[in-house]
Parts: sequence; C-alpha cells; structure tokens
Amino acid sequence: MTSLDRPPRILVVGEINVDFVFKGCHALPMPGREVLADDFVMTPGSSSMICAMGLARLGNRVAFHGLLGVDASGQFCLQALREAGIDVATLHPDSALRTGVTASLSTPQDRALVTFAGAIAELRAEDVKDEWLAAADHLHVSSYYLQKALRPGCRDLFARAAAAGLTTSLDPGFDPEQRWEDDLFDALREVDIFLPNEQELQAITGRSDVRDALAFLQNGRTQTIVKRGREGCTTLHQDQWLDVPAYVVDAIDSTGAGDSFDAGFLHAWLRDMPLHDCMRWGSACGSLSTRGIGGTTSQATASEALALVAGES
Repeated sequence: MTSLDRPPRILVVGEINVDFVFKGCHALPMPGREVLADDFVMTPGSSSMICAMGLARLGNRVAFHGLLGVDASGQFCLQALREAGIDVATLHPDSALRTGVTASLSTPQDRALVTFAGAIAELRAEDVKDEWLAAADHLHVSSYYLQKALRPGCRDLFARAAAAGLTTSLDPGFDPEQRWEDDLFDALREVDIFLPNEQELQAITGRSDVRDALAFLQNGRTQTIVKRGREGCTTLHQDQWLDVPAYVVDAIDSTGAGDSFDAGFLHAWLRDMPLHDCMRWGSACGSLSTRGIGGTTSQATASEALALVAGES
C-alpha cells in the first residue's frame, strides 16, 4: 500500500491485443448468416491493457510487460500504451510473433468475443525480471487461462512479487477451452485480490450460488470480489457479506467494463480505502467505461469516479 502523496507504481503483466468492436449488433451471428452492426471502432484491447490504461487514467504510475509483434496491430497497441503515459520500456516488438486480435460483438443485451491469441500465449513468468518487481508496489495479472505459457509459473511469479514486498491481484478471465482446471487454486495462495466475474466464479468453483462459491474460495489470504454486471459486486469479508450495486449511466458498450472495474478497485485498495469503498470505486469505473465504444475510449478519471461514488454514498 502507498500513501496518497505518492501514487503507487503498478506493474501489469499480461496479454497485448487490439480490439475490433462491433457495437449495436442487431443479433449475435449464427452459422451461415450475416448480421449488421450500428458502429465499429478499433481500440486497444485485452484485459491486461484495458486495466493498465484504466489505472493510468486514474493517476497511477503504471508499467506494462507483455509480448507483441512488429505488425500494425502491435504498433497500434504500443502507441496507445505510450499515449496513456504507461512505461513500456520492457516492450520489444518481435518479428517472429503476431499480435493478438479480438473481435467484440455487442448487442444491447450481451456481447461475444472471438480472439486470435497470437503472442498472448507465449509470455512466460520467468521473463518477468526481479528488477522490474523491485521497482513496483503492486503486481497485476489478467487472463490466467489465455496466457498458456505464463500459467505454469504464475504462482511462482506471485510468490516472487510478495517476497519483494509487492501486493498482488489476478483477474482470471474466461477459459476458452472451458476446462477450468484447478491449478488456479494453487496460484491463489499467493494472491491478495482475486477479481472474477460471476460466470467465471461459478465455473471455477463448480457452484452456481455466488455466496457458496465465494465461501468455497476462502483460503485465509485471498480477498475475492465477484463482478456481477448490472447486479454490482459482492464479497465475503471477515464473515460478513458486502454488496455494492452497479451505477446507472447511459451505457453504450460493455466491452472491458470488468477490466475498468479492476482498475477502479485497485486504485482505491492501494490507497488503503475501506473495502466497501474500494468496491464502489470499482463499480463506478466499470459503469463509467460503458459510456463509449470499446474498453478504453471512455474510462473514468479519478474526479469522475469520485463524483459518482460521492453522489451515491
């Protein structure tokens, strides 16, 4: 944790990809059929990038490490990270790699994602150097299941971070293979904050009831916050249930809202705010991010999030 007069230094380790967002799809596509979308935008994508850019937008000092190609998608993402004020000194485009791409298809009710993993699957935990950890206060990792080469060493990476004095957080993301293997539980023993959404939580634990699932994950260390979309968020803390509702905004697109939630929650948590307030910050940042198309075009500033939180307190 850090004081308010020195913004925390956060190292985000994760996937890099570009999002092609199709907004206002008249329906989600079916085999052999074509559907129309009302709008389209190309934006920085990936859970890790969206969270990193959200943290930077809130005024945190952020460094990012991942893998990318020298292709147009990679150059686009690298420039976006630079423009967000994120330290990209460890990013070195590789001609042997292809940058990941995600197509996000959004209807007013839901969204679907199609991802070409590319370099996403190549990042390894041992690639993260001790000196990078030594320069940070907190380590965040997203997309546990997508990052196949990182996953086997993820627990060791978190343990190294903890030994260096960092706090840690993990957003599991969705498992495209839907195997939800239980090696995640081992990694969580070294994680301070776990940030699944409701569908992920249910699949990981095999329990349909959110409270049963949260109770099942109790390991004596990890604080799990489950993101529930329009239902807000829920956690179990010191045998007490905490619920925070979602904030009502004029939503346009939900792409990356959970990653902006992560940014808001961590922003508050790293400043020693009460857990309930951290959840409010997460909910506010997640809600505000839906004002524009794509995960990063309308992320909240600290003043915007504070105004929303204060107005609902």
